[in-house]
Amino acid sequence: MFHLIWVLIIGAVIGAIAGAVTKNGGSMGWIANIVAGLIGSWLGEKVLGSWGPHVADMAIIPSIIGAVIIVIIVSWLLGRAKK
Repeated sequence: MFHLIWVLIIGAVIGAIAGAVTKNGGSMGWIANIVAGLIGSWLGEKVLGSWGPHVADMAIIPSIIGAVIIVIIVSWLLGRAKK
């Protein structure tokens, strides 16, 4: 139970960092940050491996890189949808 809460918190932090790095996630809410962080963590660890420091069973560096990629892709897709 506590592990799930910890994973959600770390996912939100990773998503918020990715939004701040890209400057596209300023309007993202906490739920979007959690989703971007969790999907980005999965993507980053699948593509880059599980290296670096781990928190809540997530490799921080690959997770942030993966979340940045997710935020960029989603921002690009939403930008295209508005046109």
